[in-house]
Amino acid sequence: MTDTSQGKPDSVPVLSVKDLHVTFGEGDVAVQAVRGVSFDLFRGETLALVGESGSGKSVTALAALQLLAPTAHFPTGEITMCGTSVIGAPEETMRNVRGDAVGIIFQEPMTSLNPLHSVEKQVGEVLEVHRGMDREAVRTRVLELLELVGLRDAERRLTALPHELSGGQRQRVMIAMALALEPDVLIADEPTTALDVTIQAQILALLEDLQARLGMAVLFITHDLSIVSRIADRVCVMKDGELVEQGAVDVIFKQATHPYTQRLLAAQPRIGVPREVVPPEELVGTENLKVWFPIKKGIVRRTVDHVKAVDGVTFSLHPGQTLGVVGESGSGKTTLGLALLRLIDSDGEIRFDGQRIDDLSRNEVRPLRRRMQIVFQDPYGSLSPRLSVEQIIDEGLVVHDMELNRANRRARVADVLTDVGLSSDSMDRYPHEFSGGQRQRIALARALVLQPRLLILDEPTSALDVSVQAQMVDLLHELQDRHGLAYLFISHDLRVVRALADDILVMKAGRVVEHGVAQDVFDNPKEPYTQALLAAALDLKVAHAQLVAD
Repeated sequence: MTDTSQGKPDSVPVLSVKDLHVTFGEGDVAVQAVRGVSFDLFRGETLALVGESGSGKSVTALAALQLLAPTAHFPTGEITMCGTSVIGAPEETMRNVRGDAVGIIFQEPMTSLNPLHSVEKQVGEVLEVHRGMDREAVRTRVLELLELVGLRDAERRLTALPHELSGGQRQRVMIAMALALEPDVLIADEPTTALDVTIQAQILALLEDLQARLGMAVLFITHDLSIVSRIADRVCVMKDGELVEQGAVDVIFKQATHPYTQRLLAAQPRIGVPREVVPPEELVGTENLKVWFPIKKGIVRRTVDHVKAVDGVTFSLHPGQTLGVVGESGSGKTTLGLALLRLIDSDGEIRFDGQRIDDLSRNEVRPLRRRMQIVFQDPYGSLSPRLSVEQIIDEGLVVHDMELNRANRRARVADVLTDVGLSSDSMDRYPHEFSGGQRQRIALARALVLQPRLLILDEPTSALDVSVQAQMVDLLHELQDRHGLAYLFISHDLRVVRALADDILVMKAGRVVEHGVAQDVFDNPKEPYTQALLAAALDLKVAHAQLVAD
């Protein structure tokens, strides 16, 4: 391993990892997830743990909190957190460590939040348990935290359940929970993955402010190197469970010596070449589409107002074309996609493949679903943990009565797994055995196996490391060219949108504020809101470019 770190010999690390090995299972089937990892994290600094999905980043972080599954073993190694040796420590000791010394932001908020508890209860629980605060003080502090992390209409969101929030909003609730006790160490596992660029910039600024004020140490796990260049002091690069390179961020970005680090730095989605003239026929389109959710109050639950999630959206999408839908969390992007698939009620005209479908019954819509598929933002929440990968992908073939026998269906599943960059051997495993990025590829395979004409992609690359993002963009281009697929591509990552989209739809508070050819919108945005989105994305990109430049 290459180590270009400068060291802090006079400092005592708040987190120290020495020769850590983590193994899952025993005997011949044992998997070595972490092998000989060593690093120190000091008060007031940010250490970025970087690597592709499955490299061992999250396992290392969870080992520090002793949150790994019972099948995890520690053959050798030592972890010290704020002076406490944690490997093999009693549960009571670990509860104190997790409560007061360390906060953690998990990658997948929907599976980390209790689906039956309100936002106020979940954020306030740690304050009641560890600080003994009364109800009024808890409510005041929860509101303060939600406003700090940029949750719009914070007071109204106190009673919301997780499923009533967008992916980005759920992640902000998770961040508020982690920061509630002002911990000495914050472990942030992909904390900005689900956030749009403007909120991403706000969250990073917030973490930097809290760190400066509290002297908090941050272990920042991410695949986004533009964020690393903005926030980190030092970088540890992991591959296949090992640290291959570590050092100061400016040194690593300018003088990386390991080939793997160099490949990560070079991996960026490539901007697509201009497309030929779009064919005149329309595949999907809307006219004044609306999705309004009623706000009810009082004993009789009278409707007093509406949340206008989608408010008068009109567009047209053609075969072989990609429409990028961008906007902040809560702007209505995902709701628009669900309305197109008739998965939620809406008003206004929806056209698909030459016919209106907004007035069709559920039974009439069902035959169309084979030709219009969706990849959801949270793959772990959308994949059944009780089904194998083969059963998950094969389910659509069975439901739509594809007249394929078991052997042919299994062959189709193997082919589509290969298409999305996974081994065909993966079909006999279960979702929990894969990393977040790998689960997203399984979700993509499930949609593609039916050979649809329209694919709605809801943040499909948000959980993927940069090298796999670039591969996924190339894959989506290839599939689109081969099959004439139309994509509705929902994303907050404007780099990926620019690499894929032909047209751009910019949404704010349910309405379209700008719509046009992608190159024109990126090069010459007309609306202040679009300009603000692009400026926030450019800020991170410039920080990255300045470090890697000679």
